[in-house]
Amino acid sequence: MGCNSARAFGYPRLAFKSSLCFAPPVTEPILEVRNLSKVHPTSDGGSLTVLDQVDLRLLPGETCAIVGPSGSGKTTLLGLCAGLDRPTGGVVRLAGQDLGSLDEDGRARVRNQYVGFVFQNFQLLPTFTALENVLVPAELQGASGGEARARELLGWVGLAERLHHYPAQLSGGEQQRVALARAFINQPRILFADEPTGNLDPATAVKITDLLFELNARAGTALVLVTHDRELAARTGSVLRLRGGRPVSAD
Repeated sequence: MGCNSARAFGYPRLAFKSSLCFAPPVTEPILEVRNLSKVHPTSDGGSLTVLDQVDLRLLPGETCAIVGPSGSGKTTLLGLCAGLDRPTGGVVRLAGQDLGSLDEDGRARVRNQYVGFVFQNFQLLPTFTALENVLVPAELQGASGGEARARELLGWVGLAERLHHYPAQLSGGEQQRVALARAFINQPRILFADEPTGNLDPATAVKITDLLFELNARAGTALVLVTHDRELAARTGSVLRLRGGRPVSAD
């Protein structure tokens, strides 16, 4: 399954400058999923198939939405693509790495080097300021210049005056903007977003969506998002629909 670039959609760009240097463009897929399956054993000795024969292919800078009813395997697929779990069958290649050949530490290294992740419930550390939350992935990577990048990213998302505020002092939209800045701190090659606007009011959700696609286009980062929002899904280059863990055609 291929996806079209977000750049082709012509959304308005934010007026900001950046000294950040993102990864150079490449022509090889950033994500390849082939015949992916996930089966869980049940308490009665049977099995539950969560995903069955899913394929996905994504080039750098491209965007995809994963949609479907609750329980269709969307979040499971996202986690498998990011190396947060192991599939029962099939192959996931992320940034050229076969995740199935790596142990947990190896998958963690790949995630830290190539992946950004945005959660529906923000997942900010409550005792850390906005700046400190954004810095966490950079400190785990041991990269230099992390604080300068964090400050610039928070400026990008309109929080230059809120660097030292704690999550409890921020609105839901502001917390999600901190989460977006954090997701981009290590200059990821691919961003996974799980219902990134699910906990936001409609007006704030629109602003966050615009910012998500702007950062995606500016950084050349591939984007895979799980959503129930049809309008959000329509803004991506391609849509993967799941039902009962299997890919289906549009309704």
